Amino acid sequence: MYTLIRTNSDHEDFQKLVQQLDRDLVLKNGDKNDFFAQYNKLDLIRYVVVAYMDKQPVGCGAIKEYEESMMEIKRIFVPIENRGKGIASGILQELQQWAKELGYKKCILETGDQMVEAIGLYKKHAFIIIQNYGQYENITSSICFEKKI
Repeated sequence: MYTLIRTNSDHEDFQKLVQQLDRDLVLKNGDKNDFFAQYNKLDLIRYVVVAYMDKQPVGCGAIKEYEESMMEIKRIFVPIENRGKGIASGILQELQQWAKELGYKKCILETGDQMVEAIGLYKKHAFIIIQNYGQYENITSSICFEKKI
């Protein structure tokens, strides 16, 4: 069983998990990763969820305002050794709940076409594919999703 805490991007365990995520993304995205990295700066993220199992951090995710009534889901990551335990689903649900509590009406997100697990996660939780938004508009390897909350 895992537990979730709400925190912010200054949290040490979140920062460590994001470093692992970034290493994973460099492997998957290759040369394209620099483009995506510029939109994932931690200083713009105020709402963070970290998952723990036996007092060890096992996953994370975040939300940041995209528009007045819309939050963007960012930085969801569970290390490979902890996948398949429902942790990512729990993080995603907690982020949506938090966004709703803050008064937002919709969550959006972007993932890469090589992120098979992520695509499956978002579809499982009733996110629908939308036209690429903002900085991802002309990026053919990006897949964007949204969900009303």
